[in-house]
Amino acid sequence: MTATLQMTERPAVVPDGAERTPRRVSLLTLTGVELRKLADTRAGLWLLIVIGLGIVLTHVAMLATAEPRAGANFAALMGFAQIPVSILLPVLGILAMTGEFSQRTAITTFALVPARGRVLAAKLLAAVVIALITTAVTAGTSAIANLVAIGVDGDGSWTLKPEALLGFVVLEIVYILMGSAFGALLLNSPLAIVLYFVVPTLWTTLGALVTWLHNAAEWLDMNATSMPIGEAGVTSGEWARFGVSALVWVVVPLVCGIIRITRREVN
Repeated sequence: MTATLQMTERPAVVPDGAERTPRRVSLLTLTGVELRKLADTRAGLWLLIVIGLGIVLTHVAMLATAEPRAGANFAALMGFAQIPVSILLPVLGILAMTGEFSQRTAITTFALVPARGRVLAAKLLAAVVIALITTAVTAGTSAIANLVAIGVDGDGSWTLKPEALLGFVVLEIVYILMGSAFGALLLNSPLAIVLYFVVPTLWTTLGALVTWLHNAAEWLDMNATSMPIGEAGVTSGEWARFGVSALVWVVVPLVCGIIRITRREVN
């Protein structure tokens, strides 16, 4: 990353006596750097590999199971493959946000690009791009699995309603941004990963067990509000509940994390 930014921000050659103005690194370049950094670290690379293996294994499991084989179709295969993706992709978002501090590269990064908000924007854009790529890969592997399903007495249907596809895309983007939000807020990879899985699960449990939390859980339990998303016929009320829970679990911690990073002294 250092070499890339140094070349980009090198002052332009100007005549003697003229003012030298450093070139501003474009947001596109910063996003490309952040995407490369996701695969440059050993943890990020292996996480991407595990996500890919998880997608393939879910297809194999569905095709190998005798009873659901007749219902194996493109929509079902793609929906089933979202399970490992939605679990592992947020961890990648956490690592993207905490990497600068856990690997002690924050000083170099923010020295080369003093506008920290632009670096954070590039990290978030990179997370969105990864979510879109993952969804495209899932669609591709699901198509291949559906071709196999046709040969093993599967449904073989290619029908996937646009609202279902939109739901898949929205879910992956929201989940990876939720991981990014936890990472930005805590700036500690192990702590952020643990709390990302523990806190929402604990809230789901409390919402189910404590009577006076039932109504709040219907709006604030991300695990519950996200279940209808990705299915056909999602109502406006279900979208509204999902939006409120995303506001609480994604937007609020992300804003707090951005404020913390932009004001934190880097050493």
